[in-house]
Amino acid sequence: MSTSTYTHLGFLREKISAIGSALFFSQNNSVLRLPSTVVTALDVDEVGQVWFFLHRPTQSLQEFDREFPARLDFFRKGKHYFLRVSGRASIVTDPEEINGLEELSEDIRRMAREQLVLVRFKILKADYFSSVSTRKTFSWKQLLGRIGKVIFPPKPEYRPYYFLELK
Repeated sequence: MSTSTYTHLGFLREKISAIGSALFFSQNNSVLRLPSTVVTALDVDEVGQVWFFLHRPTQSLQEFDREFPARLDFFRKGKHYFLRVSGRASIVTDPEEINGLEELSEDIRRMAREQLVLVRFKILKADYFSSVSTRKTFSWKQLLGRIGKVIFPPKPEYRPYYFLELK
């Protein structure tokens, strides 16, 4: 990975942990797929993987694809940004891999084996949208524009920031 990729990954880790929760969307084309739901990011590791739990579906896990394309939309009320992260999700069922996650307490590991499904999501593409302006120049036109915004507040605008794809 290049230095800029590590910089972007640090930025993404910071923003994801600040927001914490996301909407999960399975984007595979199979008939049986995991439902869209709200998830809470447990961890974002140093290789760009987001770990989270889903509720165990009523069907057997063997009926689902083990790896599939997915998307996470991170947003929170009061934050002036949101993230749309695309990548590959993998269902983790190996008890040794679940027990190997040191940041999880024993109760959570037990729930992962019995009630929940642990998902590892590899970030391949991340889009960052911010409503905060980054321009810092001064002019009378900008001053009049700011006075106008106080009198007539505009709707927030979101600008996308595109990152290199993480591999």
